[in-house]
Amino acid sequence: MAAPERRPPTAEENRTGIYATLGAMAVFIVNDAFVKSAGSHYPVGQLMVIRGAFATAIMLFIVQWSGDLHRLRDALRPRVLMRGVLEALVALTFISAVTRMPIGDTTAILQASPVFIAVIGAILGYERVDPRRWLAVLAGFAGVLLIVRPGATSFTPVAFVALASALLVACRDMATRAIPADVPTSVVSFTTAWAVIIAGGLLGTTEDWVPLATEPTLKLVGAAGFVAVGNVMIVAAYRRADFSVVAPFRYSIVVFSLLVGFFVFGERPDQIALIGTALIVGSGLYTVHRERIRARTQMSSP
Repeated sequence: MAAPERRPPTAEENRTGIYATLGAMAVFIVNDAFVKSAGSHYPVGQLMVIRGAFATAIMLFIVQWSGDLHRLRDALRPRVLMRGVLEALVALTFISAVTRMPIGDTTAILQASPVFIAVIGAILGYERVDPRRWLAVLAGFAGVLLIVRPGATSFTPVAFVALASALLVACRDMATRAIPADVPTSVVSFTTAWAVIIAGGLLGTTEDWVPLATEPTLKLVGAAGFVAVGNVMIVAAYRRADFSVVAPFRYSIVVFSLLVGFFVFGERPDQIALIGTALIVGSGLYTVHRERIRARTQMSSP
């Protein structure tokens, strides 16, 4: 039986989706700030386990509250597990990067994920990328190089860890699309939470863990809560509004990250990094714009 067609969202639903996306980006960057701050006390693996444990508890509550407790077996579906593994790798690489480089630069590099999606889609034959899209890809790549600046005195190899995180985000988002629609979002998020714990535990076998301390642990409790709230808000946004309407507002996280970096951590990006950030954001916005045009063309085709 064919699934019923989704009705077009109303203007009010699109506005609500925009507000929810902006709110999600704001709470996500607060999570990142807590993680970066706690990273000065805990090694990456231990940090992942602590935050993951609290996030798993919160997500289990959300699963029960959503009435999806009987669907937890769906967490073992191969595609759900694959998405969980990729999300765990995203957490591993992002936390490794953000605890060692400016939060604004790390967040900006992560916004290169739409560029990677376009490249992967073209390589795998999912869609044809026209010359204008390739120019956008090259612009985004140039922006990444301006921030990373290999060979410069300010270069740190950890920047490539942030770039790997952006690539993994693209793979995660593409894997998300392959998850059957009948799998509850709460179960997918719950799978992600405990997958992060496992990844952190495996990494922890190579680290020297330290005794728990009150302040950094409370920061990770807060980080887990903000991640859970952000996930709920972003799911609400994408289920009630047009993707092409809300997607550009994801880039507000770059502005939030620059503000947090400046006011909380005293980080001042130089002009070259700001130009690189603008190129990445502009490339991503153009990619979303071209996707909107392609979707409209397909809808109007007989």
